[in-house]
Amino acid sequence: MIAETVCSAVAAAGLGIAVVTAYRKRYLAAARIAAYALVPLGLVMTGVVQWAAHTAFSPTAWAGVVILGGAWALFMTTRAVERRRGGTRAERKAARAARPDAVAPTASAASLGPGTRPATRSATAPKANASDDFSDIEAILKKHGI
Repeated sequence: MIAETVCSAVAAAGLGIAVVTAYRKRYLAAARIAAYALVPLGLVMTGVVQWAAHTAFSPTAWAGVVILGGAWALFMTTRAVERRRGGTRAERKAARAARPDAVAPTASAASLGPGTRPATRSATAPKANASDDFSDIEAILKKHGI
């Protein structure tokens, strides 16, 4: 009974604010405020507020919420583990049978074979003079007319 009274009072106050807003020639804002103000009144008239009040104070309903939360947590945990492992057991077994020479993801050997590294200048090699270092930069600048 109190919830219905509070919702009706909120609706009446909201409609009053909408009237004041419309008086100030802000009709679009007034219509939006009136729409928000009518929502609690509609919820009371349809019985949603009464249903919610009875549900909120019911221990059985809260036990159901806890059970649903636990089921959701269990479902999400199993999904995360399944993604981490790469599918169901049957899917993993079929994948292994299809590619027997495949390397495991945690294998230490490279699957693409040995690669070649570009030759790098050793740290002990003496540096050429400063004019050689900037010769390529000068060539680029001359090419662009700078």
